[in-house]
Amino acid sequence: MRKLFASALVFALVITGAAGLRATEPQAKDIVDTAVAAGSFTTLAKALQAAGLIETLKGKGPFTVFAPTDEAFAKLPAGTLEALLKDKAKLTAILTYHVVPGKVMAADVVKLKEAKTVQGQMVKIDTSMGVKVDNAKVVKTDIVCSNGVIHVIDSVIIPK
Repeated sequence: MRKLFASALVFALVITGAAGLRATEPQAKDIVDTAVAAGSFTTLAKALQAAGLIETLKGKGPFTVFAPTDEAFAKLPAGTLEALLKDKAKLTAILTYHVVPGKVMAADVVKLKEAKTVQGQMVKIDTSMGVKVDNAKVVKTDIVCSNGVIHVIDSVIIPK
């Protein structure tokens, strides 16, 4: 009976450990394909296309993307998105402000006060009441992709 129980325990630990490993392994999809497949980032995908950043974010990376949802883009003042889609330089600056070089997981983000973005400026990180990047609340973390990680935010962040 003890041998049976011990075998069952070892089996359960192996299965649990393997399941945990799969949860943290990178997806076969890159950041762009993962965002598109999620279905809640169609505006972001459209903006990345307009800025010519699709191939960059499909590249080797690694990248950390603070990805605003469609609802986040909808919070922008009327006409802002349309104007940005026509101004490639400004759109590129805003989108690259959402990207940090390297793979920064949630456990790492909470240890930071700021991070340098691909755009060149620092984004502020506040962990006093949840996690905020500038004024955007992080609503989902650690979506691991083949070339980095996505953290979902509820607002578009604008560089100063």
